[in-house]
Amino acid sequence: MTQLDSQDVLARVAAVIESRKPAAGGDAAASYVAKLFSKGTDAILKKVGEEATELVMAAKDGDAQKIVYETADLWFHSMIALAQFGLTPADVIRELARREGLSGLQEFAQRPENRGG
Repeated sequence: MTQLDSQDVLARVAAVIESRKPAAGGDAAASYVAKLFSKGTDAILKKVGEEATELVMAAKDGDAQKIVYETADLWFHSMIALAQFGLTPADVIRELARREGLSGLQEFAQRPENRGG
């Protein structure tokens, strides 16, 4: 899969997630994502936390297939969280592109909360 294909997949999944929002007519009785949106931000964030924990547990087990599966779950639920706040995977990709080529220490120092402001 090329980089462009990856972005296309993320964009398509994000579009489906957007279509499940209540404002877009998402039906909580027919869609898991619509149901999660109907429960609100706390429920969405709780699910992101659960998926992050499951990824950590899979990684501790060292099972590559489980790690990929749980990472996909985490990314998916993170995309729901992004959508909840009007954000998209493209926003995250732009941020990663901004950080590309910076050392981790440089990036950390550039964060507003670390500039004393």
